[in-house]
Amino acid sequence: MATGAFRLQFDNAEEVELVRESVAFFDELHERVDVGLFHQGYLFVARTDEGAQIQANLAAAQRQWGLTDVELLGGAEARQRFPYLAPDIVNARFRQGDGWLEPRRLALELARASGARFDTGVTATGFILEGGRVRGVTTTAGPVRADWVVIAAGPLSGPLAKLADLDLPLATVRRHKLIVPDVPQVPAGAPMTIEFETGAHWRPAGGGAHALWTAPLPAEPPLDEVPTSSAFAFGLLDPRSDHALARIAPFWKDVWRSARLQWWLQAGQYTYTPDRRPLLGPTPIPGLAVNTGYSGHGIMGSIGGSRRAIDAITGTLRAEDNPFRPDRPMTARTFDIL
Repeated sequence: MATGAFRLQFDNAEEVELVRESVAFFDELHERVDVGLFHQGYLFVARTDEGAQIQANLAAAQRQWGLTDVELLGGAEARQRFPYLAPDIVNARFRQGDGWLEPRRLALELARASGARFDTGVTATGFILEGGRVRGVTTTAGPVRADWVVIAAGPLSGPLAKLADLDLPLATVRRHKLIVPDVPQVPAGAPMTIEFETGAHWRPAGGGAHALWTAPLPAEPPLDEVPTSSAFAFGLLDPRSDHALARIAPFWKDVWRSARLQWWLQAGQYTYTPDRRPLLGPTPIPGLAVNTGYSGHGIMGSIGGSRRAIDAITGTLRAEDNPFRPDRPMTARTFDIL
C-alpha cells in the first residue's frame, strides 16, 4: 500500500542525506528503466500562525543542511502558484525536487538487477547459533548458512528478532491509503499536497489521486492481511472532518458531492521506532544485523539505508559515526510528517 513518495524536507540533517542518496539512485535508474518517477514536488501548507512559524523555522534549517531549493511562500503567493489552495492558507513550504515513483516497478527492477535468487513461500523459523554467533537461518525449506544475517522484514522484523532473543524498539501501526481513481478536479501536475497541522495529504495518481493520513492509532501485532476501515475514507473525504482534504483544497468538497465518486482502500503496517528513524547495522548479537524501522519512509530511505547497513556490517561505517545504529539513545517523537 506504499504511495512511493520521496522527499528531502526532513527536520534533521541525517535523514536528508539518507534520502538524498536514494533519490540520486532513483533518478539514475529511471534514465535506464521506467520506474514511474515524477518530480512534482512536496507542498506543505499551514493554516495557523503557529504552523506557519514552524514551517519558516524548518525552511531556514533545511537551507543550512544544503536544501537551497526549499521555497517558503506566503499565503497569497502560494495561492497564485497553486490556485486550488484554500483562501485561509497562511504559508506553504515547497520543494520541486521531491516527488514519487511506482514501488512495484522499483522492487521488481532491484530484484532483477541484483542477480539474486528469491525463494517465495518459505518461512524463516529460527537462527543457527554457533559459538555465540549467528551463522544462518532455519527455514521451512531447510537451513541457510551465512556469515551475516540481516533482518529486513518490515512489520515482521520484531517477531523475527525475538527468535534470537533480541527485543527491537519497534511498534507496528496500521496505515491506510485511499485510492480515488477518477477525480477530474485534481490537477495532474499538482505536487504532493499536505496540511501541515494534521498531516492529511494527497497526490495525483493516474486520472485521480492517492490520499493518506497518519491517524493516531495504537500499535498492533504484525498481520499478513491488514483489514481496512471505511471510516478512514470518510475522514478524508467528508468536509466536516477535522482532517478533511477539503480544508486546504476546496475542490475536494465537489468530489464529495459528486455522484461519480468511487474509491477503495488499501491497508498495511508501518514499523515505527521511538525517534521515527530506521535501525541500520549490527545488533548486540554477533552475526545479526537489521535494516528496518523506517517509520513510513521505507521507499525513500531504502537505498541510502541499505548502503549504510552494509557499511556498518563491513566496518566501513563506524558505530560512533552511524546515527541510525540500533543501540543508539532515542528521544521519542510523535509526529510522522514535517
